[in-house]
Amino acid sequence: MNQQASPIRAPDEARRLTLLNAVERKLLWLSAWMIHNANHIRPNRDGLKVGGHQASCASVISILTALYFDILKPADRVAVKPHAGPVFHSMNLLFGRQSAERMDTLRQFGGVQPYPSRIKDGPEVDFSTGSVGLGVALASFGSLVQDYVRLKKLNPEAIPAGRHVAIVGDAELDEGNIYEALLEGWKHDIRNVWWVVDYNRQSLDSVVQDRLFGRIEGLFRDMGWNVVTIKYGRKLQAAFARPGGEALRRFIDDCPNSLYSALTFQGGAAWRSALLAELGREEGVRAIIDPLSDDELAALMNNLGGHDVETLMEAFRAQDAAGDQPTCFIAYTIKGMGLPFAGHKDNHAGLMTKEQMEGFRRDMGIRPGHEWDVFEGLDLPEAELRAFIDAVPFAQKLTPEGRSLVSPKIPIPAVFPVPTVPAGRKLATQMAFGEILSGIGRGEGEYGPMAGRIVTTSPDVTVSTNLGPWVNRRGIFDRHLKNDVFRDAKLASAQRWGMSPQGQHVELGIAEQNLFLMLAGLGLADKLYGARLLPIGTVYDPFVNRGLDALIYGCYMDARFLLVSTPSGLTLAPEGGQHQSVNTPLIGMAQDRLAAFEPAFADELAILMRHAFAHMQEPDGSSVWLRLSTRALEQPQRTLDPAQVIAGGYWVVPPAEGGRIAIAYQGPVAPEAMSAFEALRAEEPGAGLLAVTSPDRLHQGWLDSRKRARSGPGAAPSHIETLLAPLAPGAGIVTLLDGHPAALDWMGGVRGHRISALGVDRFGQGGDIPALYAEYGLDEAAILDACAQLLIG
Repeated sequence: MNQQASPIRAPDEARRLTLLNAVERKLLWLSAWMIHNANHIRPNRDGLKVGGHQASCASVISILTALYFDILKPADRVAVKPHAGPVFHSMNLLFGRQSAERMDTLRQFGGVQPYPSRIKDGPEVDFSTGSVGLGVALASFGSLVQDYVRLKKLNPEAIPAGRHVAIVGDAELDEGNIYEALLEGWKHDIRNVWWVVDYNRQSLDSVVQDRLFGRIEGLFRDMGWNVVTIKYGRKLQAAFARPGGEALRRFIDDCPNSLYSALTFQGGAAWRSALLAELGREEGVRAIIDPLSDDELAALMNNLGGHDVETLMEAFRAQDAAGDQPTCFIAYTIKGMGLPFAGHKDNHAGLMTKEQMEGFRRDMGIRPGHEWDVFEGLDLPEAELRAFIDAVPFAQKLTPEGRSLVSPKIPIPAVFPVPTVPAGRKLATQMAFGEILSGIGRGEGEYGPMAGRIVTTSPDVTVSTNLGPWVNRRGIFDRHLKNDVFRDAKLASAQRWGMSPQGQHVELGIAEQNLFLMLAGLGLADKLYGARLLPIGTVYDPFVNRGLDALIYGCYMDARFLLVSTPSGLTLAPEGGQHQSVNTPLIGMAQDRLAAFEPAFADELAILMRHAFAHMQEPDGSSVWLRLSTRALEQPQRTLDPAQVIAGGYWVVPPAEGGRIAIAYQGPVAPEAMSAFEALRAEEPGAGLLAVTSPDRLHQGWLDSRKRARSGPGAAPSHIETLLAPLAPGAGIVTLLDGHPAALDWMGGVRGHRISALGVDRFGQGGDIPALYAEYGLDEAAILDACAQLLIG
């Protein structure tokens, strides 16, 4: 951006700028006091530092003022940088969307969260931030989701398209997921996205390397983004226009980040000394700096573009009028601007002392006892400022209910058909998933409404996770029409890969972080864009770990989606240890707002898929995870109780009352468990065979039951307690799954039964299933040995 000196402003625009400067001043006070209050005023019962980021808030005050009080519109969706949470809450206080009582609760139990949270801080938060880089990337994926629902006309016409804005700390640009998202955004030609980089050149521990912005700029331009650099404020621009100004500009441009930060912290006298030593003989320079006091010189040298509301507004407005090209604004700022430790390299988590705060209070004109008063310390008519704030575009309601939209539920048929399996044919759960989804994709009868709202996505494993039939029916989504070259050339291919706005599959590159961010965006479409979707994401089970940060992030925001991870475990056999997962059942148990299942057979899968689409839409529901396998099994002919499958398990063969032994299996090890059970039952007729469809649901139900029991007598037993009740006290249970044995080992604590937990607790290797099951103790012989030890013991 080529910055010029300020044009003459109309009187009304000059007054508007005065009002914005007052808002800017108020936000600096409120955010700093909010953190100070939490650390130094509010009683501290445990002696721990409460923390906060006064310097990180201060660096972004002007940016947020220009955006929220001049540029943003009600339909825009914003990801505020994590450490600027107190500024975000302070803005909402001015808008009347936050109470002074809540401002007093920063980082307190039940109070305002340290980082903006959709769930805990309310609907004003569009995207939670806190795991750095993820909120930034989700702003891009959110824009793609908005295009999806608008091109398909799924959302109400009254809801306009919004811009997606991320305010980014420059140190966040070290996060690799940001660049994965940039590349994916380029592939999908995303529009209406702004990233505003708070370029204060400081990270958590140090000063950012010099000239980083040049690398950043090149990367963004390569990805098709416009880049606008906002480096100098109006005072510096005016100084540069004077004789000697170019030398002054050159000094600042060449000044290393570390030196600039140090001079900022030291103040005007240090600036004067450095400038005279370097530029004292340059013609015109002394005429610029000599008439200025030390405070005035410091104000001039710190007049960066990211702290000049007028400069920021000019840049934002120009780009607002230019079109929908994604844009990165690099706004130069000073960390801690306006605070006593501005520029100090250690100020990231620094807090003003009580003495410093009292000086800051005096400078701000805040009377004790009036710290939360919205108009305290401002030399402007209260009515005028209130009218101005109430009239800014972002202050207007998107809908009568506010910023969080409401979408009706999508009807789900009562029963999903189980794939027909001819006699002698085997079927894997991964294959069954593809067949069930393909059947839904026909859109016939009662499946029509839900078929139109399903959207699938996968990181370049669409075909190998059995999404191919669905994609052939419903097509690949793209903002532009792109023909299938193979089909046009009449070349044989099982896949039809034509792309258009009508498609319902979003094809991603091999980046699991992007998969989960895409699912998060799709899973929030009802609340953000007024169109409920039923998202499905498929990924190889071991690579859930590669995207785990983004998966946790999506669940933290309560985004609703169906995750299908397949193939799983060492049952994948010849693929070897890199593709054979071990820990994913434990992740499924531990992850909040995610119900994890592992069916062994197609009839269980049909029940669980139907449950997933319904559960995703319930107010107290969650996302759902299905862990599937490529091992084809003979399919039993039977009628199941869906409630028990959903609750986590059922008896295939119930034990006799007072039975001494049971085998409990999960997933594709079912044949080994059943074979061992038949041999066991010949010796122990009262034995039982338990099918576990979800250790997560069983364990969570048990925990909930124990909580209810602690609150008073008469609590109903959990499903696992009821299942295990027929076994004798001290009976033995052999558990097995193709995953870490701890996923089922806990069952011994339910009723005091003895457990022998079989599973996989180390990296796998290539081989066939018999060899691997024998090596890792999952074959019939290992199961029977475990049973014998329990019976003897």
